[in-house]
Amino acid sequence: MSGVPESVAVSGAFSPGEQDVASVHAWFAEYDAHAAAGAVEKMADMALYPLNVVSDSAEGNGAAAQWSREGFVESMKHVVGGGGDVTMESVRNPIFLTDKLVVVVTEARFTTAEGSQDVRYADILVKVDGKWLFQTMIQGGWGENL
Repeated sequence: MSGVPESVAVSGAFSPGEQDVASVHAWFAEYDAHAAAGAVEKMADMALYPLNVVSDSAEGNGAAAQWSREGFVESMKHVVGGGGDVTMESVRNPIFLTDKLVVVVTEARFTTAEGSQDVRYADILVKVDGKWLFQTMIQGGWGENL
């Protein structure tokens, strides 16, 4: 294809190995542990800023924002609070675009004393200096907050 850089042309040929998939699951295990503990600053350490946040509203409109680290921390303080008695069961499906770009679709159930809630969301992770960082969070229903 004329005009397409070679690195773009070969990017579709990547097929992840077991270690690639395991590294993404390990990243999420660490992130989930921080979220369960309410360790928002540690969660923030695992992102590449500005962080893209994509959602929709109850009115059916799409919404997007970019958060700085400070914006992420402030927002997540309200979402995860101080941790507590929350359990999460999840199934993650990483879809590798290249060895340094992965879209991860998560089906999860959060359970608290008030009951359970099923959610679906996606994250885009990028590898920087050999380390996964999340760069985009996508989940429906948060549009009014963006």
